[in-house]
Amino acid sequence: MRLTVLGCAGSFPGPESPCSAYLVEAEGFRLLIDFGSGSLSTLQRYVGLHAPDAILLTHLHCDHMLDAVSYVVVRRYAPDGPYPPLPVYAPAGAPDRLAAAYGQENSTVEDVYQFYGLEPGTFPIGPFSVTVDRMNHPVETYGVRLEHDGRVLCYSADTAPCDALVRLAQGADLFLCEASYLDGVDNPPDLHLTGREAGEAATKAGTGRLLLTHLVAAWGSEAHTLESAAAAYTGPLEVVRAGATYEV
Repeated sequence: MRLTVLGCAGSFPGPESPCSAYLVEAEGFRLLIDFGSGSLSTLQRYVGLHAPDAILLTHLHCDHMLDAVSYVVVRRYAPDGPYPPLPVYAPAGAPDRLAAAYGQENSTVEDVYQFYGLEPGTFPIGPFSVTVDRMNHPVETYGVRLEHDGRVLCYSADTAPCDALVRLAQGADLFLCEASYLDGVDNPPDLHLTGREAGEAATKAGTGRLLLTHLVAAWGSEAHTLESAAAAYTGPLEVVRAGATYEV
């Protein structure tokens, strides 16, 4: 598997990155996981406007799905379009949420997307075996485990600490994990992870490599987050950047 980071900023686009969007490729199939604010730009820059063969939206907060709304125009009104409906795996309510954000009276996006509702379990998407489970976040949110050819990539989505995250990440070769909050601060409960908590989850799960994402540049500290994660996890770790690629 090959992972390309299209966006990794937490909560809103940062000065150097759009919000969450990650393209995973195997056997010529491209799965886009999340499609956050601003990431349609980097999709074009790094892989191409029509690259995705399917989309998985972990939850329906804007920083993880809003550019799927803009993408309606790309597929519906292209000079060589309209394109056939693109598979979208998402929480319940996604069709209405995207249509409402599109904002046209009596609008629908189901000519553009074919929706499949997520629920905990394992299912195929292209060449991938995909396992999702509910995370500890205020809205319906799914962490993701992808398996292909004996390799495992796990993505936390947005979550506070929970047992389901450790289960999904168990033995993963690469663990892409959010680290939105700073340790030593009175953070809201049941919302996000700190660097230390991401490191603890990676250690409990026995993951091979930890990639930290979803940092909020405006009020965070990358150095602090890395230091906190390294205190809890002794394996290789780094903070991801938009445009970075990883072989899994």
